[in-house]
Amino acid sequence: NGVQQRRNSWQDGVSGTNCPIRPGKNFTYVLQVKDQIGSFYYFPSLLFHKAAGGYGAIRIWSRPKIPVPFPSPAGDFTVLAGDWYKRNHYVLRRLLDSGRNLPFPDGLLINGRGWNGYTFTVDPGRTYRFRVSNIGLTTSINFRIQGHKLKLIEVEGSHTLQNTYTSFDIHLGQSCSFLVTADQIPQDYYVVASTRFTRSVLTTTAVLHYSNSKRGVSGPVPGAPTIQIAPSVMQARSIRWNLTASGPRPNPQGSYHYGLITPSRTIMLSNSAPYINGKQRYAVNGVSYVPADTPLKIADYFKIPGVFNLGSIPTWPPSGNNAYFQTSVMAANFREYVEIVFQNWEDTVQSWHIDGYSFFVVGMNGGQWTPASRSSYNLRDTVARCTTQVYPRSWTAIYMALDNVGMWNIRSENWARQYLGQQFYLRVYSPANSWRDELPIPKNALLCGRARGRHTRPF
Repeated sequence: NGVQQRRNSWQDGVSGTNCPIRPGKNFTYVLQVKDQIGSFYYFPSLLFHKAAGGYGAIRIWSRPKIPVPFPSPAGDFTVLAGDWYKRNHYVLRRLLDSGRNLPFPDGLLINGRGWNGYTFTVDPGRTYRFRVSNIGLTTSINFRIQGHKLKLIEVEGSHTLQNTYTSFDIHLGQSCSFLVTADQIPQDYYVVASTRFTRSVLTTTAVLHYSNSKRGVSGPVPGAPTIQIAPSVMQARSIRWNLTASGPRPNPQGSYHYGLITPSRTIMLSNSAPYINGKQRYAVNGVSYVPADTPLKIADYFKIPGVFNLGSIPTWPPSGNNAYFQTSVMAANFREYVEIVFQNWEDTVQSWHIDGYSFFVVGMNGGQWTPASRSSYNLRDTVARCTTQVYPRSWTAIYMALDNVGMWNIRSENWARQYLGQQFYLRVYSPANSWRDELPIPKNALLCGRARGRHTRPF
């Protein structure tokens, strides 16, 4: 989740690019974290397996001798926080298949543990890096540490201006890094995650333990915003790129300023929650995605007809309310520069992720997006990331350079909505058919569906 797989959507690990790994078998992914730094994570993406766990952190460091805009921390901690259900993943999947939505989560976990089940040990006076990811299924969270400040330093691969917060909203699928200094009285403190924008608030805690502490956690768990939207919007707008920080390596390939390029076209993506054939589904621009019997990337490579059609999802929301099923694939050209507007007319916060890319979040506001909305864009120092939130009855706009050939998943990070159709694939195409633009099919690629019996390549 967030690793760009440059020129290599073969390794993306979603149903549109890879065949399932059969029970009792194994598969080796070969990937290069080219020109990336930052905090990311992985998880199983098929069916509803994400609800069973199987997730973990990915840390991508800057190359040696490349300076980072903060002193080396004394330690580096991973915080994987998110909502959790007592019921098994296949029970939850049956609920969704029957046309119902998921119930409210049973609780929250931090690194797979419940209340005070995980401990982070620190030495007094030293500064530590906390990499926090929301790996949950359905809810945004707020993260905070009792009595301590959070200095934001990185968001999904971008060094940020080092603003300080007492608590921070992290939406589904998002990751960020904070510096936390152990500058309080030596004792134990709560590390807190709680749900955001839910009427009933779930909370869980871990423990920040000073190495010379003789006193456990005490007092009330520190509070945070709950259903208020405005503070979260203001916080999101405060995240800015650190323009003086180094990149992941000394000679990045090409450079440009995102705000000085005119997009070649605008794509608007509107989420909806239609009922189709009497069952709850979710859709993008009126299309509810259904998986094909063959991964789209493999079908495209072997030119297998009938698996998908380009243009099977419109690039603008339709005027009517009718929704339909489709294996939706949107066509795009290599090296296009596009503006994508996520329009949300529902009363819930949406979280959108784009595989294979990092994009610039140039604006967000309430109401209907119009061309006049561009006057409020941040065209100087907005952050680049791979997952963005869209607030209720609001829009979020991004700029994205289509510099990565492949078949890329664009999805809701609310996993019930993703499972029930709020996703599609963007086919970024280069006619050159060159290894310079895209790596060849892996020799060990699994072939299934209509591609069964075909061959990959001899070398």
